[in-house]
This record gives sequence, structure tokens and C-alpha cells, in this order.
Amino acid sequence: MTAPVSVKLLDPRAKLPAYGSPDAAGADLYALTGGPVTIAPGQTVLIHTGIALAIPQGYVGLVYARSGLATKEGLAPANKVGVIDADYRGELMVSLYNQSKANRIVEDGERIAQLVIAPYLTAQFQPAEELENTQRGSGGFGSTGSR
Repeated sequence: MTAPVSVKLLDPRAKLPAYGSPDAAGADLYALTGGPVTIAPGQTVLIHTGIALAIPQGYVGLVYARSGLATKEGLAPANKVGVIDADYRGELMVSLYNQSKANRIVEDGERIAQLVIAPYLTAQFQPAEELENTQRGSGGFGSTGSR
């Protein structure tokens, strides 16, 4: 399934998001830094992409880590998953966090994250006196696992 998403290049050096393979769910986002950017261990740096999106109503843009960059370099979005609402028209920026123990360098044009466009439902939250029972009930974190 495909959906048209308009992309405005805010800088002539900016690159359109691109899929790495025919069945890729995430499109690569590219750094627009103007030169190397060093991210120290434990530091977060906001990286420009130079693009703005018009995500269709009823869809959301989700910015995820690139698995290779996160695994090999320790660089991943600081907020774990970035949410881009359909009504946002500003520049898409990626907040990269260095979770490694060494300085990491982000180069201009480097693939820094991936963008997934997905449909979503808007909930109609309603107060309730009781909730229906389930097998799990009110068990919290780790309550469905066994050791």
C-alpha cells in the first residue's frame, strides 16, 4: 500500500527520504549538517534533515533508529520514537543520542534514522466506573512472562 506524501526541500542539499529495499517499512532520513558533527558519549544533538513533510490526515510519521547505526555506532533517537503529527509542517529534525563510550561523528548526507508512515486511530476517551476483566488483569511490567 502506498500513500502520497509531499516533501518540501528546505535546502538544495537536502535529500528526499528513500527506501533501502522494495519491502522496507522505513525510509532513510539523511543528515544535513554542512560538515562533520561530533556527538560525545551521553550527549544529544539535534540533527537537521532539511525537509518538511505533509503527512496525510489519519497518518503519523514515526522516526525510529537505524538498526546498524544504533548497534554499530551507538547513535539512536534520544526520544526512542519520534512522532510527527499530520498537521506539523516544520523541518523534520532528529535528536540523536550517543549511548556509546566514544565520540561519534555524523557526516553530512549520512543516513541517521528511518521514517515510517502509519495510519492511526483517534481514541474517544470515556470515563468508566469499571473495566472488563481480562486474564492479565492489573498485572504490571513483566507480569506476562515466566521465569
